[in-house]
Amino acid sequence: MLRNLWSSLGPGVVTGAADDDPSGIATYSVAGAQLGTTLLWTSLITWPLMAAVQSMCARIGMVTGHGLTSTFRTKFPRSVLIGVAGLLMIANTINIGADLTGMGDAMELLTNVHSHLWVIGFGLLIAWATIRLRYIVLANALKWLALVLFAYVVTAIRLHPDWSSVVNAAVIPRLPHGRAAWATLVAILGTTISPYLFFWQASQEVEEEKSIGRHTLVERRGATPAEILNRRIDIGVGTFFSNLVMFFIVLTTALTLHAHGMTAPRTSKEVALALRPLAGRFSALLYTIGLVGTGILAIPTLAGSAAYALAETFHWREGIDEIFPKARRFYVVLALSILAGISMDFANLNAIKTLYWTAVINGLLAPFLLLGILIVASDRRIMRGQPSSRLGQITVGLTTAAMFVAAVAMFVV
Repeated sequence: MLRNLWSSLGPGVVTGAADDDPSGIATYSVAGAQLGTTLLWTSLITWPLMAAVQSMCARIGMVTGHGLTSTFRTKFPRSVLIGVAGLLMIANTINIGADLTGMGDAMELLTNVHSHLWVIGFGLLIAWATIRLRYIVLANALKWLALVLFAYVVTAIRLHPDWSSVVNAAVIPRLPHGRAAWATLVAILGTTISPYLFFWQASQEVEEEKSIGRHTLVERRGATPAEILNRRIDIGVGTFFSNLVMFFIVLTTALTLHAHGMTAPRTSKEVALALRPLAGRFSALLYTIGLVGTGILAIPTLAGSAAYALAETFHWREGIDEIFPKARRFYVVLALSILAGISMDFANLNAIKTLYWTAVINGLLAPFLLLGILIVASDRRIMRGQPSSRLGQITVGLTTAAMFVAAVAMFVV
């Protein structure tokens, strides 16, 4: 039974796990270090919101047979699409650079080999694998990599927290006080409900269809109730897993860094080193391994989503299952995004701060994209008579409103 469940999981689990990339880990670490368990409740709130958004994006891909940007073309002018694709490319490239820096710092801690060498090695390996491997091979590898996130669950449990106070913090929301705290909330929303995941989810539905032989648009259009239900389960599992890991990262850093006055970590290496005397060497090792594993999982998602968005905007041939000569521009964008991320490591940026502010940028961009997704998913003509459910529309609408409120509060509080 477990084997059948595992085999039925796909884009939803990969997308959910990719959400806990080094940027997410840094954001949750900052939230726990700065504010303790104050924002622990967000992990419960964002699960249904994230699941609703990803389900809507998945439905768009499954029903239309197109990626997200291609469906946007039916509603919005090309200038808007170019702006969205350009902003996504910039945000994702910064995110890739920050992720690689975080991974390099973590590996330097484990091996004493300079982080720059690890950044170059990881970047080139990920670029090669994403370009050369067929979709089904890459998707299966990413799905197995998702298991590395259990390291954060183990780390928190090893600290033996007071579970009654933890439950209290998780179920009783406390609104942030001050601009910095509101910015942290925006960052949490931006890294859990991230723009790149919207594009990746829809495009992977198309790739899934191609992998089972549905190569033409006519063959891909429409989805059976069973297919939609299976994807909802897949996304439900992936988003639950993602938010569970978020919960335990915030808890771990709240019980260690915040409790000992370490409220401003600057690098992932610094977080791991701080955890050693506070949580034990094994816990620090798990934190480090988890960060590297999630980076390997997330970077193809970041680079791929930007490449999909640009390719669909300019009508390029695209797809991870395409060979390089047939989708040259798609793969060049993907590779350039990773290479630009590698070069960022040599700018000596503060990794944790860069990762954190990348999440803030995503939090500001996401609600505008969600408006577009709502418009498309509610259109019966575009969705070929299978629009998103009323409950889904309401939930995504509330998500959009919440992200707008948090963004405004960040500037005016």
